[in-house]
Amino acid sequence: MEMIEGSTTPGTSKIGIVVSRWNSMITDKMLDGALKALKSNGIQDDDITVVRCPGSYEIPLAVQKLIQNREVDGVIALGVVIRGGTPHFEYVCDAVNRGITDLILKHNKPIAFGVLTTDDVKQALERAGEKGNKGGEAALALLEMISVEQKLTH
Repeated sequence: MEMIEGSTTPGTSKIGIVVSRWNSMITDKMLDGALKALKSNGIQDDDITVVRCPGSYEIPLAVQKLIQNREVDGVIALGVVIRGGTPHFEYVCDAVNRGITDLILKHNKPIAFGVLTTDDVKQALERAGEKGNKGGEAALALLEMISVEQKLTH
């Protein structure tokens, strides 16, 4: 039986990060967590491209343009969508999720989904540092998927 598993140290990799500015008090913490995780696993500053976009809804287009115009092995998508009193929450969450999924399959590149979908600001803050950092977790997931992808294609 062949067992293929990834590692969070895939070697030299070019990483893209797309992070929304909306709710920046949260996304900035997630970005810090992602950068810390990448650097602690051997990724150098010169191998990281960070792209800021207005909000989570714009993340899929920014990821697509990053993949098309920069040499990256994978991308981390970071954003926050907080439930409000209208259906807007569901529309944005669905669009971002569908957009990222489509891009993974279209470009055959790993994209880590680090977009928080929470009921309130408190939950988002907890996930951005008080009870772990989903940005850091997304970075580790991306590194592992890059490693898996490399093992499956080489």
